[in-house]
Amino acid sequence: MFSEADALGRSILFGLIPALGTSIGGLIGVLTPHSRESYMDLGLSFAAGLMLVASFTSLLIPSIELSNIYVALAGLITGVVMIFIMDKLTPHEHLEKRFEGPARYKGRVKTLYLMVFALLIHNIPEGMAVGAGSALVFEKGLALSIAIAIQDVPEGFAVSYPLIGLTGNRFKAFSIAALSGFSETLASMLTGLLIEVGQGLIPFILALAAGAMIYVVSDEVIPETHKYGHEDVATIGFVTGFITMLFLDSLV
Repeated sequence: MFSEADALGRSILFGLIPALGTSIGGLIGVLTPHSRESYMDLGLSFAAGLMLVASFTSLLIPSIELSNIYVALAGLITGVVMIFIMDKLTPHEHLEKRFEGPARYKGRVKTLYLMVFALLIHNIPEGMAVGAGSALVFEKGLALSIAIAIQDVPEGFAVSYPLIGLTGNRFKAFSIAALSGFSETLASMLTGLLIEVGQGLIPFILALAAGAMIYVVSDEVIPETHKYGHEDVATIGFVTGFITMLFLDSLV
């Protein structure tokens, strides 16, 4: 089930796939600027369902199988705490103009930069998950990176769509969406490097990536999909993403 060979090389290769998905979503966002809010909620909730299943089937369960429940729980809690600290200490602003982070930065940092910081908090756990997947056998790691790339399409759309209104520049909106995807590539590469240096850390890193993604799904993505009152649409998207990831995981 596991293959430690060339984790760094595969983490770079796998990390480029979600970046492509984000770029495609960003392109869709700038080409369809008048899409309904419900489309964004459907896409983001699809991503949430997919990420939640991936956290368990592709990260937590392999972590337990390679080590034990205690290592997996330690990694899970560490991942949650890590993103929680980033969320509280990094000034950022969500797409619905909800500021988070130290209050002293509110009104002092440009909204555009605050939104970029928010994107990084979203994307780092996904990149870590892809990098952790580089320690799995090639087919399973590839399936995980493809699944995250699929959920990055609606995320890329959700990035570029509001940025058009903020910047008034479609090229800038697309560029920021595309670059946010490559932040996942960087996070994947750094995780793969960590695995290369300390291969005994594989189960801990798998669980850590799972905890980070679970935190983002609960604290960021799901609330984002319910803020406009499209709960039914969001539920349909969530279940569809959930089923899609189960299906992809069953193929390998």
